Amino acid sequence: MDNQERQKIIYIIVVICALLLILRSAQLQLFTKKYKEQAAKTTLFKNVIYPSRGLLYDRNGKPLVLNYPIYEIQAIKNKIQAGMDTVEFCKLLNIDKTTFIKNLQKDWTNPKFHKAIPFVFLNKISPEQFAVFQEHMFKFPGFYPVQRYIRAYPHKNGAHVLGYMGEVNQEIIDRFKDKYAPGDYIGISGVEYAYENELSGRKGVKYILRDNLGRKVGSFDNGSLDSTAVSGEDMELGIDLDLQAYGEMLLQNKRGAIVAIEPSTGQILALISSPGYDPNLLTLNENRGEGIFKLVNDSIDKPLNNRAVTNKYPPGSIFKPILSLIALEKGTTYPSKPIFCPGFYRLSGSKVQKCHAHVSASDISSAIQHSCNTYFFQMYRDFVDQYGYKNPGVGLDTLVSYLEDFGLGNRLGVDVSYENKGFIPNSEYYNRLYRKESNGWRSVWTLSLGIGQGEMQLTTIQMANLAAILANRGFFYTPHLIKKYISGKALPLKYTIPEKVRIHKRHFAPVIDGLEKVVLFGTARVAYVQGLDICGKTGTSENVHGEDHSVFFGFAPKNSPKIAIAVFIENAGFGAQWAAPVASLMIEKYIKKEISPDRKYLEDKMIKGILVENPAELIEIEE
Repeated sequence: MDNQERQKIIYIIVVICALLLILRSAQLQLFTKKYKEQAAKTTLFKNVIYPSRGLLYDRNGKPLVLNYPIYEIQAIKNKIQAGMDTVEFCKLLNIDKTTFIKNLQKDWTNPKFHKAIPFVFLNKISPEQFAVFQEHMFKFPGFYPVQRYIRAYPHKNGAHVLGYMGEVNQEIIDRFKDKYAPGDYIGISGVEYAYENELSGRKGVKYILRDNLGRKVGSFDNGSLDSTAVSGEDMELGIDLDLQAYGEMLLQNKRGAIVAIEPSTGQILALISSPGYDPNLLTLNENRGEGIFKLVNDSIDKPLNNRAVTNKYPPGSIFKPILSLIALEKGTTYPSKPIFCPGFYRLSGSKVQKCHAHVSASDISSAIQHSCNTYFFQMYRDFVDQYGYKNPGVGLDTLVSYLEDFGLGNRLGVDVSYENKGFIPNSEYYNRLYRKESNGWRSVWTLSLGIGQGEMQLTTIQMANLAAILANRGFFYTPHLIKKYISGKALPLKYTIPEKVRIHKRHFAPVIDGLEKVVLFGTARVAYVQGLDICGKTGTSENVHGEDHSVFFGFAPKNSPKIAIAVFIENAGFGAQWAAPVASLMIEKYIKKEISPDRKYLEDKMIKGILVENPAELIEIEE
């Protein structure tokens, strides 16, 4: 190889190396953000602006939650200078050296903390301290003042409706990297959870240019990269605050739930779970730890449990009107059908199911009025055995398919953090239960379903929705807490489109007449209120573990109903003893706005009634 060829090869190698260097330089400077971001960090401060969370109002415009500004100091461990003046720093924030050291000590092995990510160094400083620190923050690199908002509650009502906030965990941060960062708050339950996206708003950001001493010298690039914070959506709920507070007062020292619905819209007027608690107990303040400890460790009353949507119970006799409608639709009974009741229903031989004393039912209306077990045992058997007594499974599954139309056996889709779907047994369930029976099972073995007992279980909100279906004569709107967005944004379609049941409208007349007679002359005479035309049904939900549960559902007025309601009070006995009076007082309060003088004695009895072993006041923050 001669010199000319050797020079040519060297020249090619040099050119290739030069090209590689140019390409690498371009990659680092033009196409890779890593080094650009590192350079920016030495000159820019990214100031996150937290939005105001959307406000909540009741249906009459009364505020349910407020936003309370709090001020805190955040720190980034890697940016704190070792030689900073800790004496002046502590003096500005009114803390001692021990607190300074303690607040900087974090478990850096925990993914929650990182030396390059801001963490809360000091929370809830005064507005004056916040303002003063802003003026001197250039002296203390690595420390930044931040303004946030926490929830405050002007009333002690609706804790289970509103829900509460909590700090995001690592899973949420990983799933929503562009929205949440360590130290951010998120809705944990109730409306706060269900409408987190709408209520949370959007963060803003302001890039601030600083000199080599950390002092602010202006905005970066004339603010071209800045963005303003967008406040969350303000919402009006269907809740009537006065009715909600009244219901909570009626249920004090009792365990149970009340759900009231506006039938024409599906808006929830009141959703009460008792025992309850003061929502301020779980605001993000220094008392929060104590509050959570009280609530979580109350294993008897379980105040955090929303009994209205999570607890499921046998509905008892309030199921009888629903069975009547389905039997009428399928033609296994007719409105004027009489059934003799000798005070019991004979199963076989000497085995009988008892019924309470009353005149025999001459038709469906009177059967509902007197809540005749014998009548509905026979109605249930006629329906389930319509395809032959050896094929009860087909009849039962037919019944179940209609019950699903009524929203039973599935979640309704209520806008809460968790909703139980209850339980409606079908043929598959009984096939498994009686799998050892060579000839299968028979309708008489499941007879208790005909009066809302046995394995059947509903939530209180499902019971209230049944009352709304009766009030509307055949349809319902999915029950929901939201009434409207203040901005005018459209509601989810599922809350605006009616769900229809497969029952002809003509079948509702005899059933509703029976419900009216229950209040006028039957088991719920205590619920009568002059001029309100209340239609309803009492129930006694059998409880093998103790005292039976008291149940009532109904609506008013009979024509053009304004409210549908269900009341379930645990271990309270007959439906007429507690649930019916409470429901009638709620109806009267909502429609008339006050309780008539001749019913004040009943109101007083319900309020003062104690049905728990260890009565306690509403759990509140100690002043």
